[in-house]
Amino acid sequence: MRTEQEKIKIQKITDFADKSLLIVDDDNPLRDRLARAMEKKGFKVYQAESVKSGMNQAQNTPPAFAVVDLRLNDGNGLEVVKEIQRLKKDSRVVMLTGYGNIPTAVAAVKAGAIDYIPKPADADDVERALLASPESQANPPENPMSADRVKWEHIHRVFELCNRNVSETARRLKMHRRTLQRILSKKSPR
Repeated sequence: MRTEQEKIKIQKITDFADKSLLIVDDDNPLRDRLARAMEKKGFKVYQAESVKSGMNQAQNTPPAFAVVDLRLNDGNGLEVVKEIQRLKKDSRVVMLTGYGNIPTAVAAVKAGAIDYIPKPADADDVERALLASPESQANPPENPMSADRVKWEHIHRVFELCNRNVSETARRLKMHRRTLQRILSKKSPR
């Protein structure tokens, strides 16, 4: 059995000539905190708070690394990932989101992201994801979502995609409308 160090080969930021990192997130305190932490780790950090400003920043200075939130106030962070990959194919992009689910993880990887990290994520998690060797195997998450939480996230995602229409969501999920209403009225499980 391989040890954790053998499983993941982490490179150092000093191994890279281009240390530019674009952080795109509409949560200002989180973005600022992450930016300060990543600067201390040796990255040259640029920040953006929206899809539009993220795309502009990427076009002005295509980053070697990027951390992009999936849901931004003015759209989907996947658009920023696609633009970064179009401008700089070898850029290492990590998606960050509070809405972790399998379809969005697949979409993020297809758009060019190398990893997908659920919020809250700390700077060490982000650094590990950005600097992991492409052929290495990912570490299992320290605190994965429970099965109940995954189910809750999926139901709420379908509900949002159905424009918050309970009847349409219940039909698509093949469940009784009242059962769905009870689930929607509860807080998210841990």
